[in-house]
Parts: sequence; C-alpha cells; structure tokens
Amino acid sequence: MAAARGNALRDKQILSIRKILNLNEALELSESDEVNANGLPVAPILKDGTPIWKVLVFDDLGRDVISPVLQVSDLRSLGVTMHMHISANRAKIPDVPAIYLVEPTPANLEAITRDLKNGLYSSVYVNFLSSIPRPLLEDFAAQTAVTETSEQIAQIYDQYLNFIVTEPDLFSLGMQKQHTYWALNSAKTNDEELDRVVDRIVSGLFSVVVTLGVIPVIRCPKGAAAEVIAQRLDRKLRDHVLNSKDNLFSSQSRTPGVAAGTPTSRPVLIILDRNVDLIPMLSHSWTYQSLCFDVFRSELNRITIETPVDSNNPAKGTTKKSYDLAANDFFWAKNACLPFPQVAEDIDAELTKYKEEAEAITKKTGVTDFEDLQNDTSASAQHLKAAITLLPELRERKATLDMHMNILAAILQEIQNRKLDNYFQLEEEVAKQTKAQILEMIRTDDKGQPTDKLRLFIIWFLSTEQDVSRPEWQQFEEALVGAGCDKTCLAYIRQVRATTKMTQLTTISNQQSTGQQSGSSDLFNRFSAISTRLTDRLKETGVPTNALSSNVASLLGGIKNFLPVDRDLTVTKITESIMDPSAASSSAIAKTEHYLYFDPRSANARGTMPQPVRAATQGGAPGGLPGGPGGAPGMGASFGQRRQGFSEALVFMVGGGSMDEYGNLQEWAARGATSGDKVKKRVLYGASELINAGQFITEELNRLGKEIS
Repeated sequence: MAAARGNALRDKQILSIRKILNLNEALELSESDEVNANGLPVAPILKDGTPIWKVLVFDDLGRDVISPVLQVSDLRSLGVTMHMHISANRAKIPDVPAIYLVEPTPANLEAITRDLKNGLYSSVYVNFLSSIPRPLLEDFAAQTAVTETSEQIAQIYDQYLNFIVTEPDLFSLGMQKQHTYWALNSAKTNDEELDRVVDRIVSGLFSVVVTLGVIPVIRCPKGAAAEVIAQRLDRKLRDHVLNSKDNLFSSQSRTPGVAAGTPTSRPVLIILDRNVDLIPMLSHSWTYQSLCFDVFRSELNRITIETPVDSNNPAKGTTKKSYDLAANDFFWAKNACLPFPQVAEDIDAELTKYKEEAEAITKKTGVTDFEDLQNDTSASAQHLKAAITLLPELRERKATLDMHMNILAAILQEIQNRKLDNYFQLEEEVAKQTKAQILEMIRTDDKGQPTDKLRLFIIWFLSTEQDVSRPEWQQFEEALVGAGCDKTCLAYIRQVRATTKMTQLTTISNQQSTGQQSGSSDLFNRFSAISTRLTDRLKETGVPTNALSSNVASLLGGIKNFLPVDRDLTVTKITESIMDPSAASSSAIAKTEHYLYFDPRSANARGTMPQPVRAATQGGAPGGLPGGPGGAPGMGASFGQRRQGFSEALVFMVGGGSMDEYGNLQEWAARGATSGDKVKKRVLYGASELINAGQFITEELNRLGKEIS
C-alpha cells in the first residue's frame, strides 16, 4: 500500500535532498510556481533575482542515495548544472559554488581539502550523509587551517541520509560490499568487523528515524544481532534526546502534527535477523517486481536486460539494454506488486486505452496520424490547441508502456527458457513434495539454469517435516552436482535448518482459497482471449518475438491454474502479531511474546547497556541465532505493551532483504484497508542490503558453506 503523498519515506528524503541542493535553506514555493512530478521547481532557484548555479560532488553512497529519487532534469531544476564523482578528475570552475554529498571518511575529507587547496570552486557546502566523528572533524579543521582555505567553506552539515530509497516505502542501507549475512553468521569474522557492520546498521536506522521525524518503539527477538542493533539504536536515540542542543525530534521535527507522547501515536520498529526465514531470499516469485529483480541484473531502480543478438547462434553474443523504473512511472506504481499474468492483462488494457484516446484526438483535428498534429495547420485552432496540450503526456505514456512491453517480453522469454512457472508452482506447495519427487525434479533435464534446481531443493529442505538421512543427503548432493549445481552452500544450509525452522511461520489463508481459484479461472478466461493481441502488441513495439510469439498463448494458458495463493510470509505474520495482536494467529503471537521492548522516550523502558556483538550472539548455532545462551535479558515487554497495537511499522531485516517480503507486507496492509479496518495500516520495509537469490547464494551462502566444509 503506497503511503499518502508527502508521508512516504521517499517523499521525506526528497524534501531533505531538495533543501541540501538549495544550500540548506528551506525551499519556499508560491502557488504560482510551476513544479514537476517530484514537487520540484521547473526553473532554477533565484537569489536576489539571479539564478544560483551549482556543482554537485558525491561519492558512491551519495550517488546511490540521489539516483533513485531524482533525475538529471530534477537536479537541473534545482540549479545543479554538473554532477561528478569525488574521485573523478574535475576541472576548475572558480566562479561556481560546490555542494558535496559524501560519507564522512578520511579519503573524502582528504579529497575536499585538496579541492579547497586547488581553488576548484568559489565556495563549498559540505554535507555528510551521516554524523561525522569528532576526531575526523578536528582533523579536517586542522588540515584547512594549515592550507588556509577555511574561508572557502560556507557550510558543514550532518544530514542523516545514509540510506537508499527505491520505492515509496522500501529502503536499504546499500551494504552489499559488507556482506552482512556472511559477516554476522561466520565464525571467522573478528570483533572489530562485527562492530563495524552493526554500527553502520545503527547509523542507517538512526538516519531513517530522523528523516521520518518521530521516535519509534523498538521490538526485536532475543539473543542475536537484531538485539545488539536494537540496544545500540535505543541508546543512540536516548542520548540524542537527552544531550543534543539541536534535538532532531523536537516540536519542530520533520513530521509536523505527530504527537511525541503516547507510544500508539508513534510507529513500531521491528528489527529481525535474516535467519528468521531464509525461504523468501531463494523463492521463485510470480509478482512483476520480484520477477524483474530475480531474472535481470538490477541496480537501484535500473534493470539491465541481456538478449541474444541471434537466438539461433549464441556465438554472436548478446546486447544489453537498461531501463529506469522512475518514481513517476504510473504503470510500475500500479503493477509492481501484482502477479505477472495480471500485469500482462493490464498492459493490453492500457495500450487499448492509449490507442482510443489518440484516435479520438486525431478524429477531432482531422489528421490521420497523431504524430502529424504539430505539422498540421488546417485543423481547427481550438481542437489543435487541446491536442497539442495532450501531446507530451500521451507521448510519455506511450514510451512508458513500450518500455514495459519490452520488459514483459523479456520476462516471458526467461519464464520459457528457465521453466520458472514450474518452479513457482512446485514451491507453492513445496512441503507436500516427497523426497522421490524432489529427486526426480533435480534429475530431469529441463535445459534451465542449475541454480533454479538448487533453490528449489533448499526451499524444500527448509520446509519439509521429513527427516533426511545421511545416505539420502548424499543422494541429493550427487543429483544436484550431476545437474550442474554448485553444492558449496549445502553444508551451511544443513547446519542452519534446525534454527530457521523454529521461527518460520508461513501459513496459507484457507478461507480465501475457493474464491482465489475461481478468481484465477475468470482472469485466465479473459487472459487467454487477449494472448493473441499481446503477441500483436509485441510486434507493434518492435520486440523481436521470433519463437516467443507462437508460444505466448500456450505459455500463458499453461499458468492459468496457479495464481499465487493468498498467504502471509513469516515476516508478515510477525508484523501482524505486533501491529494488530487481536487479529493475529496464536502461533504468531507465541513467537513474538518474548520479543524485547525498547522505548527511547521512556525512562521506564531503558533496556540494557549495549553489549559487545559476540556476547549477544554466542549461542553455538550459526550467527548466535535465537535460543542461544549468553544474551543479556534486555527489556521484556509487559502484557499491555505486547498487546498495544500500532497503525504504522518499520520492518528492518538484518542480513539482506527480499522483494517478496516487501510485496507481501504491502499486500497485507492493503488487505486491512479493504476489509474495513478503522485505522489504515502502513508498513515500511528496509534491509541492510537488497539482493536477489543468485547473489545471496554466491556471495553469502557459498562463503559460509566453504568455511564449514
């Protein structure tokens, strides 16, 4: 469920960035000022009647923070004429100020000092993405004093923006390079590295909380990394409120109108360890967003599709095409969380609607082709004026639809090549599969990717109640190796199974299954009828359909019986039990009954002093998972605190996030809104990093498997 405009995390982050690009002055817009889709002015900001043109300099994280939320045209509208990486060779522009948006690292401070010394810009506005440690700030001050360049520094600000927002209510801390799942679950990670990872997560969560403008109640399970993070964040928030001269959560906070008092008027931050449920990191999904993230190379909001130059001759190589899924993409906003077949149906409806509107305009103006409008002078002036006004919007809509047609065509090809529909169907009822059926599936030569078989096996092994003996395990391993799979991660999966099964809560909502089946049947009766038109659409947009065209109807016909079953994932069940305990299942409440409770605003819920990471995670199980001894007791919740309920939650996953979980949480929140809940629920989902199944296996699980074997 998308948040109301202005309340979403993305909107609040855009406001903060907008202020930075306006030299940290609030951007006051009058009603007469023209703005674009992101609420930004379409003309450069004026000071004393003249435009302020600026240069923007960022590091990797600064670039990643800005690129999903602002486009080049947005930067231009805020007076940014050039944007460059801090490590690039930059020419001298002595009459223009520079805005730096960087992490407070020694390397970045050295680069800024060098720029000041070389007089690259007229003045500099330094914005750190997180709070700069005092020793670093003192060192920076000493360097500028030595080079006598301190007068060129106009501003230095801590901005609390070291998190990346890719959807209105989806964020990550961009920690792919830190490999957080491996780091927190490996016996080889030293204490210093563990502290670095935990402190980076605490810093990122603090920034998210500051941007939202209201201090949450914090809940987490006992005895793992989530507890340490919760303790340290609680302490950081508490210290800030008590000791800071400039309280970021004062009455002039970033979220006006939010009462600071009662916990129920504030959100709950639920911090979870990835091992609470590993399955969503590996499953084959059927929603548009998850499919894009799974089958293509994805970076922030850009997906890259590789297609063979000649499908009959692989030696000719592939071509790459990238697509940006922008914030103002109406089709993505509407369809990202929907099942793929419904998206294919919607693209046809949207293209039909576009065609009808374009034809209506051309009839009124008397031209034969929509594109001829601007060249035609004989059409009536009134109709022509109306048509020219609609022209940019219709063109933009057509370009968006053409892009999604290309993406859908590429997904169809991947489904066909990798038999993804079969994997999805099997995983929907994976716990019912016998050992013999799974073994047969692994041994079947389906010409797909070996990793898909490995993912299916791991999901089955983590879901099944059947015991797998040592000879049977060896049989599975041999079959997987025979199918071309890399079995490196299996040693770790075998070790982690017992713990993750203790916390899994996936259930199927049976009461809706009958309606679900009839709904899917209706959908596909309609869908089969439009499959031929879909093929025609592909031809219209110039997509090389070759063998795909003839198979669209049969492929889509083959998936009609398994639209996703209405089910809540473990993370959704946990969230429901904390946000809405009266509606949650008893099994979910039993799992969260002993979750710790921190309220940084309350003198009575102090929790414990933050402890070393190892102390909280020395349970003997991988990553010191829940149930291990050695964890401090923390602050247990009273009965009233356990049952209080919340209308807004921020769910954070330590060790990697899943698009499936994000989609499932949004679906659950939307379901409450349509079922007549008095209070609309809103859920933000975040993670240390967002990675797909392939990355999770190769970069996290395989490394852990190597250590064990």
